[in-house]
Amino acid sequence: MIGGKTALGHNPGDPLAGLHRYAFAVALCTAVLVFAGGLVTSTGSALSVPDWPLSYGSLFPPMQGGVRFEHGHRMAATCVGLLTIGLLVFLWKREPRRWVRRLGLAAFGAILLQGALGGLTVLLLLPTPISVAHACLGQTFFCIVVSIALFTSPGWRRAGPAAPAPAAALSLRALSAATAGAAYLQLVLGAFMRHTGAGLAIPDFPLAFGRLVPPFGEPGVAVHFAHRVGALLVACCAGWTVSRVVRQHRAEPALVRPAVLLSALLAAQVLLGATTVWTRKAVLPTTFHVLTGAFVLATSLVLALRSFRLVAAPQRAAGYLPQPARRVAT
Repeated sequence: MIGGKTALGHNPGDPLAGLHRYAFAVALCTAVLVFAGGLVTSTGSALSVPDWPLSYGSLFPPMQGGVRFEHGHRMAATCVGLLTIGLLVFLWKREPRRWVRRLGLAAFGAILLQGALGGLTVLLLLPTPISVAHACLGQTFFCIVVSIALFTSPGWRRAGPAAPAPAAALSLRALSAATAGAAYLQLVLGAFMRHTGAGLAIPDFPLAFGRLVPPFGEPGVAVHFAHRVGALLVACCAGWTVSRVVRQHRAEPALVRPAVLLSALLAAQVLLGATTVWTRKAVLPTTFHVLTGAFVLATSLVLALRSFRLVAAPQRAAGYLPQPARRVAT
């Protein structure tokens, strides 16, 4: 405990402190699950266990070869599923805001659908649409639990009135939302690239077949190049958003911290993407590329949500009158 607060910023006696810590733990476990799922694809282990929901007709098959990755992923998914049930119960007992409780229901529905898609992926022998949907729903579920952790945090619940937003062509709200949207679309492209085997369709980096724009005669080149263009789009959106935070909201740590983290994650993501190509899709850089992409999405989402919480809409900014700080319970 530091200064009368816990490490996560809770005051003693906060009735939602336990709920926030639990939601935060579920989000961390979901990140581990994303990494485990990435390992399955990176090692080519998706059909190492050919049946579902059992594994070779048992709950615990011999953990050899690709089975340890595929069955390990199933065990991690089961753990996250059980934790999600606990989160739903916890929300229904402690959380007074109905919309936050409904997010818990959304998380529960998403994890059920995710399990079904995972089973269909195996039983139907890795059809691309279902495999891509499975990957994208996993990222969506991660966003939901990260949002629940944010909404139950003391900083969110103690936030005062929104600060005025300086006049600009695009507000911080719009920029941060565009960044989060671009990050999600980029993950969709990445999932499609991975599940169509286009990860090395362009074998060099930063150029593409020694050119800025590659020839599109080979299969998968267009998908791979679209992913690279998407990365550039995300970087531009994020750079614009971060620069706006630094220039106009540097006194608000709730905005500065995720902006700085987003910059660091993007730099790491570009390096991991390059290393994936340079090492011919070595397992660890490829899998960490997937995980870091999830962190980029989650961080951009947190920045967007906090922007909507802490910064007034542009049309309201001109008539904004400072008010005393107050606790907001909604």
